[in-house]
Amino acid sequence: MTQLLLAIIYLAFISLGLPDSLLGSAWPTMYQQFGVPISYAGIISMIISAGTIVSSLQSDRLTKKLGTGKVTAISVAATAVALFGFSFSHSFWALCLWAIPYGLGAGSVDASLNNYVALHYESRHMSWLHCMWGVGATAGPYIMGIALSMGQGWNMGYRYIGIIQVILTSVLIFSLPLWKGRTEETEVEELQTDQAENGKKVLSVREILKISGAREVMLCFFCYCALEQTTGLWASSYLSLHKGIPAETAAAFASLFFIGITVGRAISGFVTMKLNDIQMIRLGQGIIVAGIVAMILPGSNILAMAGLVLIGLGCAPIYPCVIHSTPAHFGADKSQAIIGVQMAFAYIGTMLMPPLFGMIARGISVALLPFYLFAILVVMIIMHELLTKKTA
Repeated sequence: MTQLLLAIIYLAFISLGLPDSLLGSAWPTMYQQFGVPISYAGIISMIISAGTIVSSLQSDRLTKKLGTGKVTAISVAATAVALFGFSFSHSFWALCLWAIPYGLGAGSVDASLNNYVALHYESRHMSWLHCMWGVGATAGPYIMGIALSMGQGWNMGYRYIGIIQVILTSVLIFSLPLWKGRTEETEVEELQTDQAENGKKVLSVREILKISGAREVMLCFFCYCALEQTTGLWASSYLSLHKGIPAETAAAFASLFFIGITVGRAISGFVTMKLNDIQMIRLGQGIIVAGIVAMILPGSNILAMAGLVLIGLGCAPIYPCVIHSTPAHFGADKSQAIIGVQMAFAYIGTMLMPPLFGMIARGISVALLPFYLFAILVVMIIMHELLTKKTA
C-alpha cells in the first residue's frame, strides 16, 4: 500500500506540472488573438503566483483539517476547473479571472505533498518527486504544440490538459482510502511531538531573517525560482520572436527546458550519493552558465535549443538541494520555519520577475532574455556563496 500511495503522489505531482508551462508555450499565439501587448503574460503570471502564495500559506491549516489526500484531490480539481475556464475564454480579462483558481489550486498541493513526502519517505524520493513535476511540465507544452500544429488553437490545448486533470482528480478521489493510515490527526500529533522535542517557539518572519545566512538563502531561492519561471514563461516567445521559429514549433521546443529539468532531477537522485548539496548546487549553476552562453551565441537555432536543455539540466538539482541543505545550514530546530519562508520567497520571485522581463521585452526587446537570466544567476551564485561562508 505504501508503494501504491507513492505512485499516486507521483501522479499528483505530474498533474501539478502539467499546467505550469502552458501559458509560456501558448502566449505567442494568445496575445495576438486578444490584441494585448506581449508583456501582459506577466499580469496573468502574477495573478497565478499570488493565488499560489495565498493557498500555500493556508496549506498547513487545510491539511490539518482535511488531510493531505483530500487537499490534493480538491486542489487538482480546482486546477481542472480553471483550465476549462481558460479554454472557453474569449477575452484577456476572462483569463485573469480564471487565473485565480489556477493559482489557488497549485499552492496547497505543492506544500502539502512536499511536506508529506519529507515526513514519510526517504530523501531520494524528493528529487524524483520533482522529476515527476518535470514530466508534467514537459508534457504541457508538447500537448499545446500538437493542438497548435493541428490548427485546433490554444483553446483546445488547455482543454486537453483540463481533461487529463479531471482523470487525475478521479484517480485521487478513488485513492483516498490509501491515505487513511496517515490521517490528519496523526500528522498533527507528529508536529506537536516534534515541537515538544525541540522546545522551540514558532519563529516570526522577522526573527527568521535575523538568523545568520537566512537572508542569503531567501534571496538564493528567490533568484532560482525567478530564473526557472522566467525561462519557462518566455522561452517560447524568445524562440518565436527573436530566433524566427514558427509559433507552433517554438511551443514544442520550449518543452526542451522542462525536459532538461526532468532528466536532470532523475539523474540527481543518484548523483547526490556522490556529491553533497553544496557541490550539486554549484554544478547546477555552472551548467546554467553554459546554457545561457549557448542561447546568446549566433548561428543555428540548434544552439538556442541546446541552451534551453542545459539551463533545465542546471536548474534540476538546485531546488531540492537548497531545501535539503537547510537543516545542515541552520539546524533541525529551525529548518521547518526557514523552509516555510523560503517557499514564500520562491513564489514572490515567481510572481515578480517574469512580469518584469515582460516589461523589458515590450520596451526594448525579447532578445535580452539570456542577459536577464544571467543577471539573476549572478545574484544567486553570490548569495549561495555567502550562505555557505556564513553557515560553515
